[in-house]
Amino acid sequence: VPCSAFPRSGICNFSGQCQLLRQFLLAASPDLEISCRQGRRGSFEVAIDGRLVHSKLSSLAFPQPASVLSQVQRAQRGEPVETVLEEPIKDCRLM
Repeated sequence: VPCSAFPRSGICNFSGQCQLLRQFLLAASPDLEISCRQGRRGSFEVAIDGRLVHSKLSSLAFPQPASVLSQVQRAQRGEPVETVLEEPIKDCRLM
């Protein structure tokens, strides 16, 4: 479940969001291979087995962790994954 995050001058902590999502997923399924890496400015993308299931640039929101977990579980069962549900960005000023 690659997760691309790029912190934006301390205004929004996308890297922190990625780490929180990573911890949530590993708590539910410790055998997952998850990476957080910097992407382009202001991005926060989640891909499962190479399929993009969330883009902050498109949605202006973060993914719901439980929805990401649900899609990861679908992938583990060999089912196709779908776009995850979103939650509004809180405590963050977008510029």
